[in-house]
Amino acid sequence: MSRERIQGQGGLVIDIPLLLIVFAIAAVGLLNLRSAAEVDGVAHHLTQLLWMGLGLVGATAIASQDYRIAERGAWVFYGVVVLLLGATLVIGTELNNSRRWIDLGVFMLQPSEITKLATIIVTARWFADHERPDGHSLMDLIPPLGLVLVPFTLILMQPDLGTGLTILLIFATMVAFERVRWTAYAVMAGAAAIIAPLMWAFVLLPYQKRRIMTFLNPGENLQGDAWQVSQARIAIGSGRWFGKGYLQGTQVQNGFVPEHENDFIFTHHGEQFGFIGSLVLIGLFAALILWALRIARHGRDRFAVLTAVGIAAFIFWHVVINLGMVTGALPVVGLWLPMVSYGGNAMLTTLFTLGLLMSISMRRYGFAGGSSRRSRGGSDLL
Repeated sequence: MSRERIQGQGGLVIDIPLLLIVFAIAAVGLLNLRSAAEVDGVAHHLTQLLWMGLGLVGATAIASQDYRIAERGAWVFYGVVVLLLGATLVIGTELNNSRRWIDLGVFMLQPSEITKLATIIVTARWFADHERPDGHSLMDLIPPLGLVLVPFTLILMQPDLGTGLTILLIFATMVAFERVRWTAYAVMAGAAAIIAPLMWAFVLLPYQKRRIMTFLNPGENLQGDAWQVSQARIAIGSGRWFGKGYLQGTQVQNGFVPEHENDFIFTHHGEQFGFIGSLVLIGLFAALILWALRIARHGRDRFAVLTAVGIAAFIFWHVVINLGMVTGALPVVGLWLPMVSYGGNAMLTTLFTLGLLMSISMRRYGFAGGSSRRSRGGSDLL
């Protein structure tokens, strides 16, 4: 029996590799935000450090508690988040033609960010309560899909297409780790093929359509909608193998890349640290995702397994979509890079989510064995 397991039987074991990966990514984020401060004279890194400190306090509090509290409170948490999304449409503050924030005086709350964590928890709770050894049918998937479509619709009304799509992708990833009959997959694929053109015709706003068309025709309108991505690609490419050096960038430092501290923060990293430095950051994210799946693999019950899978999906899709849109491989949908992009709501949501992952990891061996279906490990899913 391993030393870790022996310690786990006598008490909780802190997941040191998880902590090291998280702190390494956060450190890279602060370095890049310090660079961003050189562009517009705003101390983004100091404000981010404050949010990081608050997030770590919250994450520590979450990790210190039994993650099964989240399972028991899943429906209440989901209900509160849906109410907040509805309130945002009524009393929310409008910025840049979007109503996504509730002004709390000292803090602008963005409920759509919390929705990602709520989606993970409520989806994990539903599937933990409705195990189907022979595989879920299409009818079985309608209730959880309905649960996700409610906040998805409210978020689209803000409008916030990037966050809405992320929620659907997290849900789809969690479903993929469940047993689902192939007929259900076939019907869902057919439905998606029908819904996509309808969304284009009746749901997407003109600016969202322009972003997609810019992605399909990147050579057109380089002085307009394509400017941001074009300049980002130039900045990242100019870093070559080893970069221009810290605080030595020219494209981003001279203000050619809009939103350089938020969604396009990776341009700082690519220009300053080059291809090798970019691989290091991507490798850290890959390590975090794989470690989350490892935690899921050893989860103590189905809720733990599915929640860890959802958290891995949360990180994965943010990284893939953000890097995809910055490099021109995907349309721009306004999605941040976890613990690297500037933003209080993003930082708090990420750290709280990782705090829940830490709670799951710390309690892998801390529960007494039982015969209930909830005590089954994750081998059926991973």
